[in-house]
Amino acid sequence: MLPTLPERKMVFKGLVTKKEDMNKLILTPLVHYPLPGGSALITFEKAEVAQRIIEMKEHVVELSYGEELEDLDQCRVRVQAAPVDVLLPSSLEVRLTRNSRSILVSDLPSLGIPEEALLDKLELFFSKTKNGGAEVESRKFLDDTGQVQLTFAQDGVAELLTQRGHIQVLIGKGKYELKISPCMSGDIANLQLQPSRCPRTVLLSGIPDVLGEEPM
Repeated sequence: MLPTLPERKMVFKGLVTKKEDMNKLILTPLVHYPLPGGSALITFEKAEVAQRIIEMKEHVVELSYGEELEDLDQCRVRVQAAPVDVLLPSSLEVRLTRNSRSILVSDLPSLGIPEEALLDKLELFFSKTKNGGAEVESRKFLDDTGQVQLTFAQDGVAELLTQRGHIQVLIGKGKYELKISPCMSGDIANLQLQPSRCPRTVLLSGIPDVLGEEPM
């Protein structure tokens, strides 16, 4: 049985550069692999090296220093090698919901002014009815995309602005044409996982605690 997927809110703010990529979503998994006590992961440059170690299953590792030690002074440990299997997404279904009161503003100019100052200017512009706006309830700068999310206090304002697509905004001493896009939020409706083997990584187990406590 697969583990329960934790709930996580997601907002998709990707930029589409090619028309054929509009229905594609690139998912890069970040795997956290829990290790039990007495084990370690080793990743090699070549997959064939890892495969040979796994096929041998058991290995004796010499931990002693020096070549002329007596048998009583030598320290060896016996460890077991096994492949590493992780669960990776094979199918992802996302349910998108359009925020009826929010818009995304992009193509912002680089004016060298603080973010708060830019947010103030955008809020002032879009709060005026002559510009097609209304009272702005909240504003937020999205650092990872360079976009600004504006949320209005009234319904219908965001939809009308989105239909325009672009709008000229007076910022400082210049006018800039900004892009207006709908604000979409997504929830994972279905996620299927399948086991995948790491070709260059080996799991070593059976490692004893051979280091004593250091004297204070």
